[in-house]
Amino acid sequence: MMGAFKRDPGTPNCTTGPEARARWNERTTDMRPDLPPDSEADLGTESLLPQELDDLQDSLGRLGQLAMGLLSLEDSLTRVAEFAVRAIPGAEGAGLTLLEQNRTDTVVATAEFVAEIDEIQYRIGQGPCISAAAEKHTMMSGSLGGDQRWPQFGSKVARLGVHSVVSLPLVTEEGVVGAMNVYARPKNAFTDDAGRIGELFAVPAAIAVQNAQVLAQTKRLASQLQAALSTRGVIDRAVGIMMSRTGGTEAEALARLRALSQHQHEKLARVAQTIVDEAVRRARALHASPPTG
Repeated sequence: MMGAFKRDPGTPNCTTGPEARARWNERTTDMRPDLPPDSEADLGTESLLPQELDDLQDSLGRLGQLAMGLLSLEDSLTRVAEFAVRAIPGAEGAGLTLLEQNRTDTVVATAEFVAEIDEIQYRIGQGPCISAAAEKHTMMSGSLGGDQRWPQFGSKVARLGVHSVVSLPLVTEEGVVGAMNVYARPKNAFTDDAGRIGELFAVPAAIAVQNAQVLAQTKRLASQLQAALSTRGVIDRAVGIMMSRTGGTEAEALARLRALSQHQHEKLARVAQTIVDEAVRRARALHASPPTG
């Protein structure tokens, strides 16, 4: 399992190239997953081989059983990408990008060569991921080196020996949550059936990715709240110490503490912690001193 890698916030990702983020937002606002009908014929699976159906069902089953509460966000996303590789015939590796508001997007890959390819796409702001979002459907290519839709991306990737891709936007009722790129080295590695399987897999995969995102956000919020409570406690203790020293009011002590923070160019909590630590040291030194008499 390759796992996660972090994109430099200054470089484009699969939805941020020159004006690409705006195009992604504008053109995918109304995107909704086409939920697969019940019948096998309507699903387009009647032409699949038994092994292909078995692999798809196995991957969907694993996806449904994914215990995200026990995994980090990156591990959860990597598992989803791994299941896609198992489900889509011909796949050798997959990358998944989770779009985050006001945060660096989370990018994972199942193999080193996938991470290298996706980094190229994000850096130049051109590739199947961007097109999949803009055109609102799966993008496929069996000859990236000669694909005129992405000439810069295709030529660079072909030199790495990778020629085929299936790119899938991950869409929920709330909109686009990310995108997944599935790669293979041979030319024409993915059939039309592979593309359909990818689309079938992308529907529950998008929900799983969104669930992982919500869980991670909840954990971050809980951590932030705990940190805020801890910070508040330190500040209250420092204010109490200053009140005991000066005999002033709580408001006066807090104002003094804020003035010290500004003067020292330190955060309020850090200055408060210093005051508390110093008071503790003095108290210990006093109790450790032998009595005089």
